Amino acid sequence: MYAVIETGGKQYRVQKGDIIKVEKLEADAGANYEFSQVLMIGGGSEAKIGAPYLNGASVVASVLGDGKAKKVIIYKYKAKKGYHKKRGHRQPFTSLRIESINQ
Repeated sequence: MYAVIETGGKQYRVQKGDIIKVEKLEADAGANYEFSQVLMIGGGSEAKIGAPYLNGASVVASVLGDGKAKKVIIYKYKAKKGYHKKRGHRQPFTSLRIESINQ
């Protein structure tokens, strides 16, 4: 069984036991987090699709911890003008383990 959830403006296809990295959530490590914005639940021969979300469906995940992604370098440059600017950014994320999918 799998589900498609929405969080942080992105959609994730998850199954029980998956470990995913999502946009940073306000949750402590070791706590459970429930996603109520479930777009679809599938598995076997049938799929339930919401419009836009399924009523009563949820996905429960345990929070493994927070972290930062690899550094992304932003480099701006204009030829023959002596202009260049270098910036870096590390996007924060929360790592989750999917515990259950409830219909």
